This record gives sequence, C-alpha cells and structure tokens, in this order.
Amino acid sequence: MRILDLSSTIDASAYEADPVTHEVLTPAQGAQHMSEQVRLRLGIDFDPSVLPDSEFLSLDRISLTSHTGTHVDAPSHYGTRAAYGTPKHIDAMPLEWFHNPGVVLDLTGQGTGVVGAAYLEKEFARIGYTPQPMDIVLLNTGAAEHAGTQRYFTDFTGLDGDATNLLLDLGVKVIGTDAFSLDAPFGDIIKRYHETGDRSVLWPAHFAGREREYCQVERLANLELLPPFGFTVVCFPVKIGGAGAGWTRAVALLDD
Repeated sequence: MRILDLSSTIDASAYEADPVTHEVLTPAQGAQHMSEQVRLRLGIDFDPSVLPDSEFLSLDRISLTSHTGTHVDAPSHYGTRAAYGTPKHIDAMPLEWFHNPGVVLDLTGQGTGVVGAAYLEKEFARIGYTPQPMDIVLLNTGAAEHAGTQRYFTDFTGLDGDATNLLLDLGVKVIGTDAFSLDAPFGDIIKRYHETGDRSVLWPAHFAGREREYCQVERLANLELLPPFGFTVVCFPVKIGGAGAGWTRAVALLDD
C-alpha cells in the first residue's frame, strides 16, 4: 500500500488571508522557559546548564484560524440552525465519515466561478463511475498550484447549489477541494449577486449545509496524482471542542 499526502502545509512565511504567526522556542530557550516555569509554579530551582548542551525541548507557539491549511468544515460552520436539528461541532462528527473510498472529479480549466450539476454528471460519465453513498468526493480544480499566493484566494472553481445537492443526493457526506473554498471566491460571488440580485449565488455550497448534514474538506493538495477512483481517503479532523472546523492530515491509501 502507498500513502499519498493530500495535505497542504501551514506556513507562516506564505501569503494567507488570515496571517499565521509562528514563534519557535529553541531547545536552549526551552530550557530557560522550563527553569522559569518550575520555579514559578512549583517553587523549585533548577539550573538548565546541567542539561546536555544546556538544551531541553523546543516549543512552537502558533496563532492561526481553524480554516488555515487542510481542514474539515463541520456543520456548525454553516450556521447556528439547520433543517435537520442542531448543527454539530467538529468534535462531535462521526469518525466513520472520514475513512472511505475516494473519487476525484476534474474541474481544471473551468476558470473562476462555479460548475453545476450537469458538469458533474459529465464527469461521472467520463470516468465511468458515479459516487456511491459515503464515498468521499474530491474536486481537483488546479487551485493548489497557487497555494501560498494571493491568487489562491481569488481565482478558483467552486460548486453551485445544484452540484452540491447532486452529490448529497447520492449519499456523499464529505466533499473535498484543493481550493480555498468549496464555493466560488468571495469577489466572484458578490459580483454575481450585485449583477443579478439572485441570493441563490451567495455561498450555495456552504449554505446547503443548513439543509443537509455534511462536511467539506478544503485546501487539499496533490489531487492530480490520484486516479479517478479505486483508492481510500483518510481525513480525520482534529478534535477541537466546540469548533466549526478542525485541521486534518489528509491522505490517500492506494494499492500498488
């Protein structure tokens, strides 16, 4: 079995709409920090110079949103109320959702905006496979090529409401994308709303989660390396109490 990493890197040096801060305490600084903390909290003096190389352990302090890097959106991210009941936070989602057969649909070359149900149906015909209940559907939009740049947040393809509901009608519970969002970019959505006055263009993929319980995995990577189907996706979310999303180290399991 081969394991393919489908996760993007959380990197404080890369461009982010919500910037990441990453402070590193070196092992030497960690020794000083430990010495100060045991004196403050336990009333015990400890000289860190007795440690090998005067080093203890490194420590990383990171400030970021739960939507930075590859992450799973929980139903509670989509709104406070849902047609099916109280939306669950990420720590309450069933783990069975996140270890299932995967399907990749090709959205590359579709430009900035959305594709609809008709496009997805053409993809099913092209690959010779229709997603089954509990399959994890991954959208290869090509957006990962621009990860770490401003363009990653402004130029990509999302799903409209009909396309999202088509997948949910098939029994899909987890939909993933290599783009910043399963919806179109914010600027594109708002422009189309101003042009048409049609509220249905406002974040339809996310707002579908107010009617149907499902999760999104956003900011994936390496989807172009996967076959259309015949592999397994594992994307368990980090268990953050009361959170609308949790990071994941998403991978694909392939039989060689």
